[in-house]
Amino acid sequence: MCHFDGLPIGCADRQGASAPRREKGGRVARSWSLPGSGGELILGNTDFPPNRVMAAVLVAHGFKGYKDYGMIPRLSETLARAGCVVHRFNFSHSGMTESVATFERPDLFEEDTWNRQVEDLRCLANAITSGRLEGAGVPLFLVGHSRGGASCLLAAGRRGDQGPVVRPAGVITIATPASCNPLPAREQEVLLREGSLLSPSSRTGQQLRVGRRFLEEQLDDPEGHDLLAVASSIECPVLVVHGSNDETVPSTAARELADAVGPRATTLIVEGADHVFNTPNPMPRDAHPSPQLAALCDAAVGFVRQHCVL
Repeated sequence: MCHFDGLPIGCADRQGASAPRREKGGRVARSWSLPGSGGELILGNTDFPPNRVMAAVLVAHGFKGYKDYGMIPRLSETLARAGCVVHRFNFSHSGMTESVATFERPDLFEEDTWNRQVEDLRCLANAITSGRLEGAGVPLFLVGHSRGGASCLLAAGRRGDQGPVVRPAGVITIATPASCNPLPAREQEVLLREGSLLSPSSRTGQQLRVGRRFLEEQLDDPEGHDLLAVASSIECPVLVVHGSNDETVPSTAARELADAVGPRATTLIVEGADHVFNTPNPMPRDAHPSPQLAALCDAAVGFVRQHCVL
């Protein structure tokens, strides 16, 4: 092990990794890339705590999101200040690169599936265990916004030959749907018949497409994509956070998820919060968080501290 300002970090080689750097305000961060599903790169940023590391956290974005979207950097920085080494990342098939103005890889976006995202999370968890990413030897937490939260639940709840795909100490879902398949029957028919389904991005103006494989994998393995059933198999604590004013994913989804997880789940409905917790994209670095985002950050820190048993 080596140290950076007193912080122990793994010293194994990392593909495309930058050295940790101290930014304005004393924040220590670095960028990195690692191969994920299908060998495509997962691009990430790591925020380091100022002192002892109490936990490692993977922060997953939602549909058409990315690691620098809206509230995600502020949530990551808040968790880091509380003592976590936090890795926020772009899923390998998100279509996003370091250029946030556009989806530079719409071809990858079209090939994205739940299985690919679960595989990415498995790759990242293994990278932490092996020392390619920082955080080995401390509890691991999965945090996901919107569909990223569903991917975290699938990764923690699915079983492989060696047990759970990922074995976290806790999972936090944020504005997460209660189903893997949001498509009505008519759109499913179009997707299977034509091979793709138009999914425009209001942020970039691009005419993105969801590929047939997104649905085919669910039809081929319905049990592995039954989100509520998979969530019921999760062995760790789960914090389910949702906004009362979420018009993208209704807050009733939070109750469905919590009921499926059972007594290991804690639910927090944040009053007045929309799908992105009233946070602009991008969020200026010096901006104060909305009361709703502040409530989310406080809850996330409290959950990690409560369940961070070394």
